[in-house]
Amino acid sequence: MELLTPGSGLIFWQAVVFLGLFLLLSKLAWKPILSSLKERETSIQAALDSAEKAKEEMATLKAGNEKLLKESREERDKILREAREAANRIHEEAQVAAKKNADRLIDEAKAVINSEKQAAMKDVRELVAKFSLEVAEKVIKKNLAADKAQQDLAQGFVKEIKLN
Repeated sequence: MELLTPGSGLIFWQAVVFLGLFLLLSKLAWKPILSSLKERETSIQAALDSAEKAKEEMATLKAGNEKLLKESREERDKILREAREAANRIHEEAQVAAKKNADRLIDEAKAVINSEKQAAMKDVRELVAKFSLEVAEKVIKKNLAADKAQQDLAQGFVKEIKLN
């Protein structure tokens, strides 16, 4: 069982070596190790802080981009709406102008047709009157060629005058 229980000398020398090594490490290695750990901790914390700051900036930029995108979409919709309204207004104005022009042309055509109709009617009346006079002249010449017919006609006119 001696193998399992260490001797007092061994324990003493192990304690001395441990204390010596501990003092040596605390004087020479612990300060640089702790300072490098502290440096590493601060650099990691700074990296985390800068990452958090970058994340916040990205969120701010994303919100700004979304706001700009929304505004640009609204502006695009407004421009499209105005363009449609302008196109509709121009179309309606063109239709109104075309209708007015067509109505004016129709009125002018009606006026020309009426004047032509009046002129044609005048010509027809003149021709009818002329033909009537010619026919009447020929009929009268033929009927009144004899003296007896002229006297009968004159007496008929006289009788009509007395009756009225």
